[in-house]
Amino acid sequence: MNAMEGDEGDLTRKQRREQARTERKELEQAEAARAVRRKRLSLLGIVAAAVVAIIVVVLIVSGGNSTKVAPKPGSTSAVASVTEVEKLLAGIPQQGNVLGNPNAPVTIKYFGDLECPVCRAFTERALPSVINTYVRQGKVKIEYNSMETATREPEVFKTQQIAALAAGKQNKMWPYLEIFYHQQGEEDSGYVTESYLQGLAKQVKGLNLAQWTSDRSEPGYNQQLEKDAQPEKVELTSPEDPSSLDASIEKALKS
Repeated sequence: MNAMEGDEGDLTRKQRREQARTERKELEQAEAARAVRRKRLSLLGIVAAAVVAIIVVVLIVSGGNSTKVAPKPGSTSAVASVTEVEKLLAGIPQQGNVLGNPNAPVTIKYFGDLECPVCRAFTERALPSVINTYVRQGKVKIEYNSMETATREPEVFKTQQIAALAAGKQNKMWPYLEIFYHQQGEEDSGYVTESYLQGLAKQVKGLNLAQWTSDRSEPGYNQQLEKDAQPEKVELTSPEDPSSLDASIEKALKS
């Protein structure tokens, strides 16, 4: 073998090693992404409780991070999302973190993270059918509970969830969290700032901003967040197939 052939052989071996390293890194990254997704799917849940408790985990088929850009308040898309939320919730009683008739025979406990794209998908795709079919009819009430599944910074998670809880002091939590999900930004982009949270609050019809600001500093929210994040045993459903969730609700109603 001459020197040129030896160099070509070394180059080929180096290329194969580089290719192997690249493939290994891609596999490791893919597994890491799957692990994050599995964690979200195991932590994000709803609980329907009648005579016998039914626990359901939200399972979404499509994965990946959100690439959605948060719209500016007053923009065409922001106004459209607020109109959609107001229409969805119009006439339905609200109290604190609960949407619906307080005496409804079935309670759905929805565990969510306001920055989680899986939660957004569930809120936008599955919840409207449940709200219109069951909540509006007084058969089901939905209780929103906070669970950190996507927000990287614990303090940011607390701040954003408390902003929603504070709106609940005026029975406006559901408009606030619905608008948050509809106007959710790109995951891990740092879009959740004080300005962003204030902008959401200004879009909630009837919310007293001064009171909301004061309520956010009340003690006790941290304990509530810790208490929220304690789901029980689960069974699976899919927000892309609301009929599976409907079946669980119908079963609970018949219990």
